[in-house]
Amino acid sequence: MSARVILGVGAGIAAYKACELLRLLTESGYRVRVVPTRDALQFVGEVTWAALSGEPVTTDVWTGVSNVPHVRLGQSADLVLVAPATADLLARAAAGLAGDLLTATLLTARCPVLYAPAMHTEMWEHPATQANVSILRSRGAVVLDPAVGRLTGADSGAGRLPDPPEIFAAALALLGRTGPQTRSSLAGRRLVVSAGGTREEIDPVRFIGNWSTGTQGYALARTAVARGADVTVVAANVTLPDPAGAKIVRVVSAREMQDAVLAAAAGADAVVMAAAVADYRPEIRSDAKIKKDGQPPEPLRLAENPDILAGLAAVRGPGRTHPVLVGFAAETNTSEQAARAKLARKRCDLLVVNPVGNGLGFGTPDNEAVVFAADGTVTPIPRGPKEALANVVWDLVAARLS
Repeated sequence: MSARVILGVGAGIAAYKACELLRLLTESGYRVRVVPTRDALQFVGEVTWAALSGEPVTTDVWTGVSNVPHVRLGQSADLVLVAPATADLLARAAAGLAGDLLTATLLTARCPVLYAPAMHTEMWEHPATQANVSILRSRGAVVLDPAVGRLTGADSGAGRLPDPPEIFAAALALLGRTGPQTRSSLAGRRLVVSAGGTREEIDPVRFIGNWSTGTQGYALARTAVARGADVTVVAANVTLPDPAGAKIVRVVSAREMQDAVLAAAAGADAVVMAAAVADYRPEIRSDAKIKKDGQPPEPLRLAENPDILAGLAAVRGPGRTHPVLVGFAAETNTSEQAARAKLARKRCDLLVVNPVGNGLGFGTPDNEAVVFAADGTVTPIPRGPKEALANVVWDLVAARLS
């Protein structure tokens, strides 16, 4: 039987984007009931929602009252997703008000609840809104941070609705969570994830780099947000859409990544180094493009880059287990002996060893790995979506945090 999703729609100009979100859900086989607020119908009408969803649409608790919709909808849902979630709607949800069908559904829901806020920057940054977001998160709801960009009229800033595909990805992560490690297993935790591949400049047009696209790191960020965490991503040369709800810090080189990761790690509960960090950089960077002039080129001399993960372990100090440190190793040699040697050398808690080549690794939608732990345990992760691998990693991190 198809999972049931309640799509709540608040009264904001971004309501039109929820049409695309609805299409993504229905085309993926989910049964979606749209529950707008009364004022949301000023932006997108009832007929549009009904036609796109194939389900009845109402805003009040009196229509079909014999079926007790204000209770039944929340009880039978597998996910309640509110997009856009306006400042007013967040306030009413935090206060536990139930003046319409959507807020009543939010009160009766016993499934994951996901809010995608959209409002003007001043409204998002107001202490009342921030307090309401904190209350909702403390109750286990996932509240994405809004995107930064163009708002209504000429205004620009934080408050833009995250792109529908990113909201959809967060919804899928919540719909896919089952078992004892629930969506709230990382609620309120501060997590740092590195993603992408660093580049070390030879001259203004050339660099030493690698094939990493940041797909696995962004999957880690997306699934952590869906589990209620406060996530900072240090992204090196990633061109993917930003994962909704995560803070993105952009860097280019290994040394820039070191500075950004160390700054973000202060006070963090866990750091996952999923980025492919260059081991070496040119000893000297040419300020001008190096050209062919018929003469043999100067040898390219390399200097060793800092080991960011080992540096984090040194800052943490011997015998300490906070923050939890997780390394990634993309290897052509995935032997246990080599993995355990690297684990000891890095002094991290978990080392995720994933093979590269033969269709695995960089830029692919799936991955496989073996996780070696400092306590001697070994967790194989079979080939599957990178989000699935991410959730196994977060399960192992959550167990160590608890």
